[in-house]
Amino acid sequence: MSPADKLKTIYICQNCGSSFPKWMGKCQDCGSWNSLTEEKVSRRKEKAIEKRGFRTAPLPLSQVKFGDEDRIRTGIDELDRVLGGGIVKDSAVLVGGDPGIGKSTLLLQASQRVAERLGRVLYITGEESLRQVKLRALRMGIDSDKIEILAETDLDVILNTLEENPPCISVVDSIQTTYSSELESPQGSVSQIRECASKLISLAKSKGVAVFIVGHVTKDGSIAGPRVLEHMVDTVLYFEGEKNYAYRILRSVKNRFGSSNEIGVFQMEEKGLVEVSNPSELFLSELGEDASGSVVVCSLEGSRPLLLELQALVSPSVYGMPQRVCSGIDYKRLSLLLAILEKRESLRVSSSDIFINVAGGVWIDEPAIDLGVVTAVVSNFKDIPVNRETLIMGEVGLGGEVRSINQIEKRIREGERLGFKRCVIPEGNSRNLKGKFRIGIEGVTNLKEALSILFKKSKV
Repeated sequence: MSPADKLKTIYICQNCGSSFPKWMGKCQDCGSWNSLTEEKVSRRKEKAIEKRGFRTAPLPLSQVKFGDEDRIRTGIDELDRVLGGGIVKDSAVLVGGDPGIGKSTLLLQASQRVAERLGRVLYITGEESLRQVKLRALRMGIDSDKIEILAETDLDVILNTLEENPPCISVVDSIQTTYSSELESPQGSVSQIRECASKLISLAKSKGVAVFIVGHVTKDGSIAGPRVLEHMVDTVLYFEGEKNYAYRILRSVKNRFGSSNEIGVFQMEEKGLVEVSNPSELFLSELGEDASGSVVVCSLEGSRPLLLELQALVSPSVYGMPQRVCSGIDYKRLSLLLAILEKRESLRVSSSDIFINVAGGVWIDEPAIDLGVVTAVVSNFKDIPVNRETLIMGEVGLGGEVRSINQIEKRIREGERLGFKRCVIPEGNSRNLKGKFRIGIEGVTNLKEALSILFKKSKV
């Protein structure tokens, strides 16, 4: 081995991707402990890696052309919504999710729709054999000559195949099984993931090929490998869903070509994923008679309002430490709202077990449901039901005030469309409403006023 090829030992953080010349217990960049792994690269290859990428001449911004023809419609409306209107031709999209959640199923269905309209699609599988992919395709009713399957993990072979005959779109399933022979580190290591993703992205930009990269997730739900991988791609999509539910949510957490807050809703069936065009109606389909602790709230996911049933159960604690169990909302947010109830409304729930559930297995991370959470807890604590035709929205402040929320008209329209008769919203929103609504609207300024209206006026 020549001196230029001599192996050099570096230590790379599995969490943020930073490299260091020696091992340390704590990463100096992201602060994580015991996240550095040893990897060996040659000095010549290290310099080559730093120079990777393609070069183009600068072009004035006014001369850059872009139109609707530069997007590829997948034919799956929920996927197109999350992507911002379709696939940008030279983009790189990272798709993550738990094993078996439906990532490969969705991408195979999208490949079929694109192949039917636009031509050749290349599906690269590193985890399954050709027969396994064929069996899954037959189960889903997919059998097309325009979808080509390549069972390969060597990055050089993959790049050569893409360069020789560029397809409309390409799917790499998954990035953790792909490796580059230029690196000494094993498959799935930080260096391999970063190097393989970098070259695939460079090829996508230079050849105008849209590339979908499938990534595994760790126990905490983040994509395995360095966080830098998410910064390298144009779009990051997460597939979410509970194993006990048939619903699947495709969530955009980064999108350079559209909103980063959009979601698409699917339902897993025997022959694959089926779009849910009206998720609010689906999630409320099992809404029963008036029962204490059950309210309907509205969460805005991107441009889509979602009406969801929020349930609360309050019971005397039989243990020394009362339990707080959340499913679908943040635990710390619940603790904050319970403290506000104790302080501002003198509702003694500190000695009770409290369980909160968002029906349907959906996760909500929005302050607009605060008033709904508080109402559900009070309803079950006092055993007084809230009218099922009432929609509740509003953020609750530390002083017990009900604060305004964004895009209130869109939320009200959704409740009106689904037949709700009354809507309790912040007074600040009520004063600034534009347009006319058939639904009855009541504005509230604080928690005491809201609870008084909701429990004294049991009927519309």
